[in-house]
Amino acid sequence: MKVAVVILNYNGADHLKTFLPSVIQYSNEAEIWVADNASIDDSIEILTSQFNAVKVLEMTENTGYAGGYNRALSGIEADLLVLLNSDVEVTPNWLLPFIGAFEDKKLAAAQPKILSYHQKDYFEYAGAAGGFLDKWGYPFCRGRVFDTCEKDIGQYDDELEIAWATGACLVIRSDVFQKLDGFDERFFAHMEEIDICWRIRNAGYIIKYFPESTVFHLGGGTLNKSNPRKTFLNYRNGLAILLKNLPLAALPYRLFVRLILDGVSGIKLLLDGKLSDFWAVLRAHFAFYRMIPYLLKKSKGYPKSSLVLKKYSVVWQYFVKGNKKFSQMPNHD
Repeated sequence: MKVAVVILNYNGADHLKTFLPSVIQYSNEAEIWVADNASIDDSIEILTSQFNAVKVLEMTENTGYAGGYNRALSGIEADLLVLLNSDVEVTPNWLLPFIGAFEDKKLAAAQPKILSYHQKDYFEYAGAAGGFLDKWGYPFCRGRVFDTCEKDIGQYDDELEIAWATGACLVIRSDVFQKLDGFDERFFAHMEEIDICWRIRNAGYIIKYFPESTVFHLGGGTLNKSNPRKTFLNYRNGLAILLKNLPLAALPYRLFVRLILDGVSGIKLLLDGKLSDFWAVLRAHFAFYRMIPYLLKKSKGYPKSSLVLKKYSVVWQYFVKGNKKFSQMPNHD
């Protein structure tokens, strides 16, 4: 099985110098690529002068995470693609669990255990121990619910089928990625991995978490968690994945409740004095309305299912009942 580790880089020269050495050292099973998304810093110079073992693909336009990877992966020949953020430190033998597991043709995507680079015994925000969606489509993870990240004490060391795998380290079968037309480029960045994972599940494949593989993610390497741009993308794209992937019968009620919950969240941001984030939520909703014709056209013709959603509201569990950990959620169903 031919494996390619592909790092999408945008003005990440410092991250390349810090994190690329571990990828080179511990990825003997793979070809390593850096796809540069039209950086204006000295990323290319650093790559060509310091990292000769890495193949470099230069792109002339920054088309975000979604567009950047679509363009990069169309020109890379491999059976298994490992999409790795530029701010991730990998560990010895991190690729081996995936290489064996993907002999199962039903397995289309996977992720490792994602721990924090700065607190290495804690799970990291982006992905943790595997992603899920609550009944209203809000994403959360084993080991991370909203802003609460758990300490890793081996509580999530079981291999498990999950709803979505993080884009920070997404292992995906190349033929499935191409069959599903890759990432939705209108998402630009944030939640596009959840969208493609939902489409993967709708197409009859499975997605898994492998704790035998561990990486450490710095996080916030591109957009800070409180950045209004990220707020806009998350709220807009969160609505978009519902419209694209839910069957028509399940859509109106869930979308209506989600819009209300988003509105409550926006009001809370306003009351907390986060005016920029409040406006970002408002703009996200109007941007979503403008996307509706595109989303309906894009989703036409492929199967849809609500089975990927949990039966409970993580918002209710977290903010009302005070359940901050995945293990405290009701029966995990």
